[in-house]
Amino acid sequence: MLGYAVAAAGANLLGAAAVVGRARWSVRALDAMLAFAAGFMIAVAMIDLLPDALARGGSNAAVIALMGYLAVHLTQHVIGAHFHFGEETHHVSEAVSVAALVGLLLHTFVDGVAVASGFGVGNAVGALVFVAVLLHKVPEGLAISSLFLAAGHGRQRALMAAGALGLATFAGVVLTEQIAGLRDHGLALAAGVTLYVGMSNLVPEFRARGGWHLPLAFVGGTATYFVARLVAGA
Repeated sequence: MLGYAVAAAGANLLGAAAVVGRARWSVRALDAMLAFAAGFMIAVAMIDLLPDALARGGSNAAVIALMGYLAVHLTQHVIGAHFHFGEETHHVSEAVSVAALVGLLLHTFVDGVAVASGFGVGNAVGALVFVAVLLHKVPEGLAISSLFLAAGHGRQRALMAAGALGLATFAGVVLTEQIAGLRDHGLALAAGVTLYVGMSNLVPEFRARGGWHLPLAFVGGTATYFVARLVAGA
C-alpha cells in the first residue's frame, strides 16, 4: 500500500515540476482533465465509499461524511480562500499562498486516508479509490506550485509546497493503519471529502466553460469508473 502512497505523492510533484519547468499547459486540456477526474471521483464516492461507510457505521457514518465535507470547505474556502484547481496567472501575496497550502493539507491527508480505507475494504475498491486520488493529484500540484510562484517564491519553495501535499497524503495512508479512529471512520471521512473535491472544487472549475468536450469528459470519467469497476471485480 505504501507504493500507492508514494505514487500519489509523486503525482503532486509531477504537476509542480511542469510549472517550475515552465511547461506550457493547454487550458482546454487541463479543464478536460478536471472534468474527467470529477466524474470518476463522484462515482467512487457515491458507489463505493459512502455505501460501505454507511453499512459499517450507520447514521454515524453519514454525520462523519458531512463533517469531512464541511471541514474541507472551511479549510479551503475560509483559510485558503484564493485556491482553485488550475494555474495561477495573477500576482498574489505570500500570505495567500501559505493559506492555500494549509487549506489543502487536510484534503491531501484525507486522500491518503481514502486510499488506505479503500484497501481495507478490498483490493478492487482500493485500486479504484487510488485512481480517483491520482487523477486530481497532478492538477493539484500544478495549482499549488503556480500559486507559490505567483506569490514571488522561488522554484524550490514551489516544489516544496507540492512535496508537502505529497507527504500529507503519505501520512494519511500510514496513520490510518495506526489510529483506531481513522480505521473505524476513514471510509466515511473519505466519502465526504471526495464528494467535496469532485462536486465543489472540480465541477465549478469547468462548468462555466462553453462547448461539449467538458460535459463529455465529465460523463466519460463516470463511465470509465464503471468500466474499471467491472474489470477490477469490485
